[in-house]
Order: sequence, then structure tokens, then C-alpha cells
Amino acid sequence: MTMNFNLNSPTNLLFGAGSLQQLGSQTMPGKKALLLLSAGKSAKVSGALDKTQEQLEKAGVEYVPCAIIKENPTKDLVMEAAGVAREKGCDFIVALGGGAVLDSSVAVAAMATNPGDLWDYVVGGTGKAQPLANDPLPIVTITLTAGTGSEINNWGVISKLDTHEKIGFGGDPRLVPVLAIVDPELMKTVPPKYTAYQGFDALFHNTEVMMSKGVNILSETIALSAIEHIAKYLPKAVADGNDLEAREHVAYGSTMAGVTMQLTSTTAQHSMEHAMSAYHPNLPHGAGLILISKAFAEYFIERHACDEQFVKMARVMGKPDADKPEDFVTALVKLQQDCGVADLKMSDYGIQKEECMTLAVNARETMGGLFLANPCEMNDEDCAGVFEKAYR
Repeated sequence: MTMNFNLNSPTNLLFGAGSLQQLGSQTMPGKKALLLLSAGKSAKVSGALDKTQEQLEKAGVEYVPCAIIKENPTKDLVMEAAGVAREKGCDFIVALGGGAVLDSSVAVAAMATNPGDLWDYVVGGTGKAQPLANDPLPIVTITLTAGTGSEINNWGVISKLDTHEKIGFGGDPRLVPVLAIVDPELMKTVPPKYTAYQGFDALFHNTEVMMSKGVNILSETIALSAIEHIAKYLPKAVADGNDLEAREHVAYGSTMAGVTMQLTSTTAQHSMEHAMSAYHPNLPHGAGLILISKAFAEYFIERHACDEQFVKMARVMGKPDADKPEDFVTALVKLQQDCGVADLKMSDYGIQKEECMTLAVNARETMGGLFLANPCEMNDEDCAGVFEKAYR
């Protein structure tokens, strides 16, 4: 593990219960915001929308609501929202929502000020990999879920439905949010099932960093802390959504993943899930990760690719005496059982076993870069084999 790292964290992060009440006293990056929201009701139900509007008014900011984003956000909706921002003369974005809204905001910020189509700038698949010619709009994020870590990083995952591509867009330093608010009080209304899916997404961001070839002394330290908090508190948050202490600890683990992913790339587990939900958009990202997580870890355990990393993770996941990599799988399965997600099946989402090689090829073609972070080689046949092993 290297001692070298590059930490560039220009986001002003306000973390903790009640932190949304500080929004109105912050310096805003513009005068008129595109208020980006999901097409669902979560922002209203949690009270976050009313509170945010009140705080924006307090800050003297005009806002234009744009409530069109859906789970597994698409290129077409990104382009539509960017068009609204341009037409209404918005000079920054306030992203209020879960992972789909936060991910979309990165792409909307870019396309509000740049010509052409989002896929002109996407790297991977049929993307044209052009650099952004113009500065994107500044982004303020207010997360309503604990899962993606997108509130403090400059990446968003967007789907292009006609080509079955689901690809991470971003990486440009100008796309890092200038202000992020993580207020666990806003997360109390997330249903148990989604609390679990999102919590496991946050967990896997950190476990993948631990398994990654690029792990360094700082990313490992933060990832282990995040894993420990998620493993201990996620079952409590799933059991009782109003348990604010549990919500705070899971939110901490999720936001810290936003830091670890800036320091160290995740692995092909994420590429593989993106392939699954590119072909089956009704599959929630966190659920897809859960489905393949055990088989994915076992692939590297069988090859002794990073035994020590698995032992370290098992020790913070409730097995302090762990001494072999298999202990990680034991701890992972127990956590999935404790959160009520151990019985998920790929077949429940319409995935068929014959698709395994198609998914493996798609994972590499759209997000092949993450395979380079794996602790050992995984070719298409190996990848298809992991899907097959995980299939139920």
C-alpha cells in the first residue's frame, strides 16, 4: 500500500442533524438556482423541499424547480433539465435528492453551458470523450439518502437507454460541488428497503476502495472507519428509520465514501452492476451490488489477491478476531441477513442466466477502467463466471 495520495477537497461540507438550517447563511455561488429534484415525492414528504426553499429565500436566491429525475437517471432527462437551466437563466444548481438527483446534477451542470449532447463528453462505450469547452454551472448538493457519496464528488452515473449503456460521467475538477449539506434528519422517511440498498451501496464504495490496487494510507484509514460505522448502524437504521443516531452513522459512512473514492478508485463490482441495471433499469443500484457482492469477493479470496485487506474489513465488521479472508464473507452475509436483503435474486428483476456473458462484455466496454483497479486480472470469462455464481 502506497503512502502517496492526492486529496483535493474544495467542497464546503456541512454535516450533521439540522445542518440544512445553515444553508441560508452560506455564501451562494449565484443568484438564480435550478432546483433539481426527483419526479417522486421524497423531498416533499421529508420536509426537505419546504426547508430548502425557505433557506434559499433567506439567502436571497431565486429558484426554478425542475422535478423530472428518475431512478437510474437517463441522458434525455439530463438534457431536458439542462435546457430548463439555460432557458431560465440559472447560474447555479441546487441538487436536492438522493443519488439519482445528485448524479444528474453533475451532467446537468456541464450541459447547461456546453454545446451538443452529453454523450459527446462521456468517456467509454459510444461516448466521444471530448473535454468540456466551457465552465459548468456551480453545484450545491443536499442529499436525502445515505448511499452514493455523490454530494462531494464530481461523478454521476447516467444511462443511455437505446444502447444499454450506464456510464460514469465527470471527473473534471470544475464539477466538484462547492457546498454540500448532509443532514441525517432528512433521511428518516426513507423506507427500510431503500435504506438497506443505499447503505450497502455506501458500504461497497468503501470495501471496493479497500480491495483496489490503488488503495493508499489515507483512503484505507477513512474506508475502514466508514465500513465500521455502516456495519454497526445500518441494521438499526433499517429496523427503525426514526433512529437518528443510526441515520447519522450511516450517513457518515456514505459521505466518507465520497472522500475515499476521490483518493482511490472503486473496482469492477460497480462496472458489473451498471451493466445489470443498464439492461434492467428497474433494478436499484444498491440491490444489484448486493446480488453480486459475495461472488465478487470470493473471486479475489480464491486467488489470494488481497487477503490482508479482507481480514482488516472483517475485523471492523463485528469479527474482531478475524484471521482469514473468508471471515469477510461471513460478516457480509450476516449484515445482509440483519438488513433483510440476503434473499434477493437476479431472476426477481428479469435477469436470465444466459445474459451473463452479455453483461460481462458490457461492463468492460462501458466502464472498463474500473477493471484496472481490481487486485488481480479478471477477463470476460471470469466476469461472466462471477455473474453465474451469483445467479439465483
